[in-house]
Amino acid sequence: MTVTYQYPRPSVTVDVVIFGLDMTAPPVLNVLLIRRGRKSEPYYDHWAIPGGFVNKDEDLDVAARREAVEETHANPTYIEQLKTFGAPGRDPRGHVISVAYMALVRTSEMEIQADDDAKEVAWWPVDDLSKIQLAFDHAEILTVALNRLRSKVRWQPIGIDLLPEVFSLPELQQVYEAILGHPIVRRTWRRRVAAYGVLVPAGSRRIVGDFGGRPPDLWRFDRAAYEALLKEGGEFEL
Repeated sequence: MTVTYQYPRPSVTVDVVIFGLDMTAPPVLNVLLIRRGRKSEPYYDHWAIPGGFVNKDEDLDVAARREAVEETHANPTYIEQLKTFGAPGRDPRGHVISVAYMALVRTSEMEIQADDDAKEVAWWPVDDLSKIQLAFDHAEILTVALNRLRSKVRWQPIGIDLLPEVFSLPELQQVYEAILGHPIVRRTWRRRVAAYGVLVPAGSRRIVGDFGGRPPDLWRFDRAAYEALLKEGGEFEL
């Protein structure tokens, strides 16, 4: 049976805020943006969050991953639905509702490349975003995503999806400081990390030359232990 709806149907898009870390010293939290190409009207030549229209009968999560890959070649290891943005007038083309996602990637494992209708793709430090004018309401979406990430980092080991497989505790601490935007008291933070049992030893880093002291211990996340703790309702409060 054919059903006819009397109500107008707005278009639906997905936008994917992709965070990654530049692990130079100190680490810098970056977001992946595209510069809109000639086929991208409105806002040609503006920087924007990767995204696009949802295809007919396409699942939203599938659409988000597809758009991320098509426009940047980045395939996130972690992605979650963030919020729906539907203010009238947010898109000059008409009534467009966007379902925004937040993704985390290990930048060392990503070979980004502009594709589809993207003119350019680049990592931008989150602290530099005020220097550019973003398309649509993407500045608002980025603010919501950054607030979500900073909220999550207080109760989840976000480094699972940002750090290399093996890392030192100072590197892990620097990741959290880069996300939060302020220093962390080392002794208190490390005590809390150890108490949750989500890290396992991964050997020691060999240091060339004699710098005194012993090489820093290396660690990796025990994902199974972390996921089990979440199922039990545990919180990390790092």
